[in-house]
Amino acid sequence: MRAARLIKMVLLLQSRPTMTASELARELEVSERTVTRDAQALSEAGVPVYAERGRAGGYRLVGGYRTRLTGLARGEAEALFLSGVPGALREMGLEDIASAARLKVSAALLPSLRDAPRTAAQRFHLDAPAWFREPAAPALLPAIADAVWDDRRVSARYRRGESEVVRELEPYGLVLKAGVWYLCARVCGTGTTSTGTGVTESGATGTATTTATGAGAGVFRTYRIDRFTGVDVMEDRFSRDEGFDLPGFWDEQAERFARSILRAEVVLRLSATGVRNLPHAVDPVAARDALAGVPEPDGTDRVTVTLRVESEAVAHTQLAALGPEAEVLSPATLRERFAADAIRLTEVYGRRER
Repeated sequence: MRAARLIKMVLLLQSRPTMTASELARELEVSERTVTRDAQALSEAGVPVYAERGRAGGYRLVGGYRTRLTGLARGEAEALFLSGVPGALREMGLEDIASAARLKVSAALLPSLRDAPRTAAQRFHLDAPAWFREPAAPALLPAIADAVWDDRRVSARYRRGESEVVRELEPYGLVLKAGVWYLCARVCGTGTTSTGTGVTESGATGTATTTATGAGAGVFRTYRIDRFTGVDVMEDRFSRDEGFDLPGFWDEQAERFARSILRAEVVLRLSATGVRNLPHAVDPVAARDALAGVPEPDGTDRVTVTLRVESEAVAHTQLAALGPEAEVLSPATLRERFAADAIRLTEVYGRRER
């Protein structure tokens, strides 16, 4: 364990000019005292780690020291070739660059590890799109990906209902979710323009061209890239907020979206099997909320929960998967639909073959 940690410490210092003891401790998941001991051990082993004292001090490598990839274990080498998503790289226009990088890494490996790309590809394959969906990469994705890599502002036009909105954005990151590409971006303060028929950015209804100066400026938002109708990449670059956490932002936005569409409530009585299967039948966020602090079972060994759903029609489709493990108590109209289903099922399965 310590040898792996020392290697990671060298690689961290090799990738950054200087790192404080607290930064290294956080990355290595150890105490600052352990960082001090590890730095001393590296220095004694001939690795030129230099400690600078003072408020702006930290640890750094001196003399342009570089380590090689020959220390990779087989599992690490194979994992390295699993880190890319070939389809996603191709859609972003990065397939050739990624291929060249893999070749360079392969050439740097020990001879005994040269087969790592082949062994990894034989054992694992990632197919990102959902079932029953014909994957289609948005035509504007490569241009947006270039802007993300170069930190360049973009002027983007996208569909919003029946109108078209124009916004200047700072593109921070791309997310591929179930075969659909999304852009996480910060809205610039130069204003937006909305044209067309429908509800515009200003909230007006009808055919209009509306400009909202500074609307949403500084706010991070998520956009589906297949709704972009045009993207102009600008020459000027933006200063990236280093505190922005793309995975954390996406998780927060995804959960917020899931909650926003859950506008109705259903009261259910669930068996123990129904409790176990509820997260597989309905939205996971809704199931988690419904089952939080589940009360004690009643006299029939069932529990009563309140479940938020998108609509009664959606709830009817989702809860049907639970069969008799879930009983709808309210709303009455949904309960009546399931009662009618039960009568029809009895008629179908109650028939005897003659």
